[in-house]
Amino acid sequence: MKPIRVLVVDDSAVVRERLSRELARLRGVEVVGTAPDPYVARDRIVELRPDVVTLDVEMPRMDGITFLRKLMAHFPIPVVIVSSLTQRGSALALEALEAGAVAVIAKPESAFSVDALLGELEAAIRAAAIAKPRKREPASAATNRSPLALSRTTNMIIALGASTGGTQALEEIIRALPPNTPGVVVVQHMPETFTSEFAARLDKVSAVRVTEARDGDTVATGNVLIAPGGSRHTLLRRSGASYRVELRAGPPVNRHRPSVDVLFESAADYAGPNAIGAILTGMGADGAEGLLAMRKAGAHTIAQDERSCVVFGMPREAIQRGAAEHIVPLGDVAGLLLGLAAQGPKAIQQLDNVGGGARTR
Repeated sequence: MKPIRVLVVDDSAVVRERLSRELARLRGVEVVGTAPDPYVARDRIVELRPDVVTLDVEMPRMDGITFLRKLMAHFPIPVVIVSSLTQRGSALALEALEAGAVAVIAKPESAFSVDALLGELEAAIRAAAIAKPRKREPASAATNRSPLALSRTTNMIIALGASTGGTQALEEIIRALPPNTPGVVVVQHMPETFTSEFAARLDKVSAVRVTEARDGDTVATGNVLIAPGGSRHTLLRRSGASYRVELRAGPPVNRHRPSVDVLFESAADYAGPNAIGAILTGMGADGAEGLLAMRKAGAHTIAQDERSCVVFGMPREAIQRGAAEHIVPLGDVAGLLLGLAAQGPKAIQQLDNVGGGARTR
């Protein structure tokens, strides 16, 4: 296999040297160059065509987030943010992810402690190497979206799962939802300190109300609950005629906590045909078995298609298992969710031999 070609961008000569030296020791990784600021980085990217760029945020002449936005608009390339500024809070990290970064890693306080982040950085670089960043278009305001009216009132719920590239995908979907959307529960693989800020940012630009889920929250019409990152899984439970979320401690599932599989399997158990599940961009297989359980329980199921994914891993695994009833581009997901919600629940089917998904266009 060809090595992963990495360009290191950082204004500190010491950090550039130490990062380059440590990354060069990794199997299958080649550091093809360095740059002290975005202007030099731009020329090096054109000249060297790296597979992945590591990028600091605080740099002379142009900050890293501005440079990242310019890259994603004109020359999309997988970028891993490596910055000490991410230690000051989640807002900057989320801004980087929403601008198109594949991952955000906190740099140690000392430039001589680069080895402390090497394992996390290696995983991020390997994930970035298979990512396919999309050109970032300016997002339109939620008030400019034409809401899709639901033709009937049903006791439906929507469960969404995503990982790498999911912050962008979820923003696109949630911004398109009208206030009468059935209750939504989301698992996005994200560190503990990020999810409340992520929910708050989405709430500001959406017609629906977006909050970080709390134990016992009702899954209500016009509300989106973001599973909190950290030590607990987020599950769906039936409470009389309504649904609630339960936050439960437990070991990671598919290396994640919260896990998409745990949410989807609870939706299959407690909502069955009243549920709609969608699995979005992400690395790995989390959510594939859970989406299959939802389909077998009679739920509508959706997978994002390969072309529109930053990383096709999670949707691909779901599709290969026959879990996806519909396979659609990201831009069609919100409309399909609303259309299926308007149809209401399907008749329960026993799908012991589920076939492949239909490609809906």
